[in-house]
Amino acid sequence: MPVNKTARTVALVAATVVLALGQSDNSGRQKLIEMLDGIANQQLAERAQAIKRIQSRADAEKRKREVRERILSLIGGLPEHHGTMAVKEFGTLQGDGFRIEKLAYESLPGLWVTANLYLPASGNGPFPAVLLAPGHEATGKQSQYSFGGNFARSGVIALAIDPLGQGERLQYFDPSTKKSAIGGSTGEHGEANVPAMLVGEDIARYFINDSMRGIDYLLSRRDVNADRIGAFGCSGGGTSTAYLAALDDRVKVAGVACYITSFKELLPSATGVQEAEQSIPHFIESGLDFADYVELFAPKPYAIISTMSDMFPFEGSRQTRDEAARFYKLYGAEDRLQWITGPGGHGNLGPISPAILGFFLHYLKDAPAGDAPFTPLRIQNPADLLCTPTGQVSTSLGGETIPSIIKAEAAKLPQKHPAAAELAEDIRGLTGAVARPKKQAPPAAVTSAEDHSSYQMRRLSIQGENGEIPAMAAIPKASGRKPAFLVATTDPEGAMRLDLAAQGTVVMSVGVTPTPPGMEGSKSPYLGTFNLLSLRAFLVGKTLVGMRVDDVIRAVDWLASRDDVDPKSISLYGRGPMGIVALHAAALDSRISKVAVEDTLASFRMVLDQPLHRLIPESVIPGVLLKYDLGDVIMAIPPRPVSVVAPQDAAGKTVNTVN
Repeated sequence: MPVNKTARTVALVAATVVLALGQSDNSGRQKLIEMLDGIANQQLAERAQAIKRIQSRADAEKRKREVRERILSLIGGLPEHHGTMAVKEFGTLQGDGFRIEKLAYESLPGLWVTANLYLPASGNGPFPAVLLAPGHEATGKQSQYSFGGNFARSGVIALAIDPLGQGERLQYFDPSTKKSAIGGSTGEHGEANVPAMLVGEDIARYFINDSMRGIDYLLSRRDVNADRIGAFGCSGGGTSTAYLAALDDRVKVAGVACYITSFKELLPSATGVQEAEQSIPHFIESGLDFADYVELFAPKPYAIISTMSDMFPFEGSRQTRDEAARFYKLYGAEDRLQWITGPGGHGNLGPISPAILGFFLHYLKDAPAGDAPFTPLRIQNPADLLCTPTGQVSTSLGGETIPSIIKAEAAKLPQKHPAAAELAEDIRGLTGAVARPKKQAPPAAVTSAEDHSSYQMRRLSIQGENGEIPAMAAIPKASGRKPAFLVATTDPEGAMRLDLAAQGTVVMSVGVTPTPPGMEGSKSPYLGTFNLLSLRAFLVGKTLVGMRVDDVIRAVDWLASRDDVDPKSISLYGRGPMGIVALHAAALDSRISKVAVEDTLASFRMVLDQPLHRLIPESVIPGVLLKYDLGDVIMAIPPRPVSVVAPQDAAGKTVNTVN
């Protein structure tokens, strides 16, 4: 159904008002979070039963093989490597009792990882070595000076690397401002994760690969003892360390700080879902939890390092420690799993640094168990730790970024154009949509009604798969069956087309999940206010698109079951992200006789073509480009009419074509 200019202006104004005034109401979002957490708890309970059945070392080994395969599958596997890894050297620094080599190694062709290598001041080795992964500090590897220096003083080589989006490795560096165009490191990770998810990957695979290539570099050195490799990180660095230790058998000792907890405690906490690489789609749905990272490392020495007031709940750390301890016991290695705890909040490692260093020295150098002398170190000029001349890989070395690598990979994917029946199954499988058209009306309650001259306005609460669906309906008083116009929105009142109701059309606006839209902490203005909520849904196998499709189908049930609605004349309208919902709903529900979308993303592939994309997380469907694109959804709807008004590219600009 064509959309006139006046309606478009009204919709834009309404959307602006909602953005300015309505998003402070988080009631709809909180209900959705509770629903998603309920799904997670059920999946975690099923996992707990599976863990109880592990009674022998053979059971444990079987579980480890299965878990490793699941994790690799969920992140899209690991990149393949060919040929010798290139390394660039950028000089040395002299510290007190150690020296530093500044270098960069090629993690993937053209993708450079800047690093500081801390070396003991004396001796020829071979020395034990440890990979240091920084947290989400903007300074990256510079934050590791104190630990790097203390390891080197103790006779352990330490390689501190810059993670993606941090230090000298900003993926969205703006030379004009000399800052990230996205914002902080977590914003950079989230923005890069969007195209990764669309092609069935997760940004975590690139963090893991960077770390593994760091191990490759260490093993290429004659002064490194290949049999004594450790890994240590805190916060975001704890995340990448947990992943590395779980998947790289060359790591013999691991310490993970301020990350290990349990989803049972994390999801309902004030922190909740945190970060792109920490929230792998389908992770909980696949029967996985934090403890699996620890258990994959058994029976090798592992330190879970926790602070008592951390944003990663301390009680969750206890639960994971207890489960993993049982796992380690099957190997007769209970003493190799340690829980190092200390006071304070997130990242407060100062009081327990001697215990952390002592743990590594005990297992890497056969030192007596217990605390080791640890001297807090601070470099006078942190800029001395920079490797590249400009302080950024992009302006010194050039090469690739994660977005450019993903775009190149995606170009090799076969262009699939599934038939309608296959597409419907793909949509359900990828979006997690479960609603199917029904002949009977869903349970619904009229919460209020108002009489107008030619129609009655009703506020409704419809029971759907994802909870109560708020809706409004304007029912003309004229007798006989009438056409219906359905709007998918998060603002049912503002989206009502009362002019159509006055002309004899049943008008309904359905408040899709979540309504009202609410707010969340923003990792970046580019990611918008649905980033973390989407990540939470992905963990349990849901998507906002799929849940909203469920809501729309239930609204169509309500309309189609009425004796005053012509079931062959039900039109659906969606604007912006709701346009993607409307197209998917129409592909699944043939009762939708016409569909119109406006200001809607024209193609998921455009997200890969435009590294700087805006407000896409709300519409992400993990793995979608392995199966279909939006053009395929549109082509599955005819002969029913489809109207696409002002299609948008990934940056929100109008384009002339729909792919």
